[in-house]
Amino acid sequence: MLTVRNLRKEFDTVIAVDGVSLDVRRGELFGLLGPNGAGKTTTIRTVLNIIQPDSGSITFDGKPFTPEMWNIIGYLPEERGLYRKTKILNAILYFAALKNLTPHEGRAQALYWLDRMGLKQDAYRKVEELSKGNQQKVQLIISILHRPQLLILDEPFSGLDPVNQVLLKDVLMELRQQNVAIIFSTHQMEQVEKMCDDICLINKGKPVLSGALADVKKQYGTNSVHLEYDGDGTFLRTHPLVQRADVYQNYAELELKDISQSSRLLGDITRDLALRKFEVVEPSLNSIFINVVGGPEKLDEAAHKPIAAAPAVHAEVPSPWKDKRVMKALFGFGVIVLLAIVMAAKELAADTQNWNTALLLGGVAVVSGLQLFKAYRDAARSGASPQKGAGS
Repeated sequence: MLTVRNLRKEFDTVIAVDGVSLDVRRGELFGLLGPNGAGKTTTIRTVLNIIQPDSGSITFDGKPFTPEMWNIIGYLPEERGLYRKTKILNAILYFAALKNLTPHEGRAQALYWLDRMGLKQDAYRKVEELSKGNQQKVQLIISILHRPQLLILDEPFSGLDPVNQVLLKDVLMELRQQNVAIIFSTHQMEQVEKMCDDICLINKGKPVLSGALADVKKQYGTNSVHLEYDGDGTFLRTHPLVQRADVYQNYAELELKDISQSSRLLGDITRDLALRKFEVVEPSLNSIFINVVGGPEKLDEAAHKPIAAAPAVHAEVPSPWKDKRVMKALFGFGVIVLLAIVMAAKELAADTQNWNTALLLGGVAVVSGLQLFKAYRDAARSGASPQKGAGS
């Protein structure tokens, strides 16, 4: 279905993708993996002809990309791409029309998938009224509405709770049975491990691990031990038989220096932990990912660095002049003083002078000045924030 050979894409001085090759067959779930900034999304956008590669080849069933192929590809981007003010059904129908579905076909498919995703009752709500997870489901509907032959999903599980993750998994398994080629990029290794046939792990733009998932796991041997226990397992990180330890509250995955020493390890740790499970297994994909991308040296270094104490934070005392009460009193005082000055100037220029109004305004200015002083004093004492109003 999809063949990518020696893909390369460079932006200014950054090589985003360097020598990536993929083979994705129909009816296959392919995992495109890598840490943040590894080049996964750039690879996807290049495959989709959104951006042009600097070198390499991309073919679909042996043919180069043509505009007509958009109608056999479904794409779920990582970023939200929905018009927030649009009603959900209208948004889906708009994208259905872009994929050349007739109004009748588009509406039938939209209503079917809205019902399948548990969103039928929300069809006439605006997109912005949905939760992040439900918006993700709408985007998924849009990507599969036209029955694509190749489906590319960038972080499809983002924002989905465990129930909806199962729903998405069931949909992907069903599409796979319908001979759809599926690529999905994710950080959730447990989903990849349960679902994918083949994987490609990219780091810093380069492929560092690829092939059938079963073969990849065999390549890393069976020198892993999974533990479930009660107690404090932090000492496992420094145990002499342990090469690397991924330790949680009541669970740990250990990589041993020599798997034949597992019995000795079991004897050592039973003195300090109440074990519920001790199992020699293949390394998990999560463990392989961390080992290849992070490297045991980096992880050990990070694990042994104590968390620094947070620096003392000194709250900034807001200026009393920003208090609304002070600002209001200052404005009033300024207006009165300005009027008093204007009236005094007017009387000085007049042939017959009458200072009553100017004197009255002067008295009002004094009172206003006292009110400003009181407001400033109160704001300074209370440490009032700029948002604090006169009625607070």
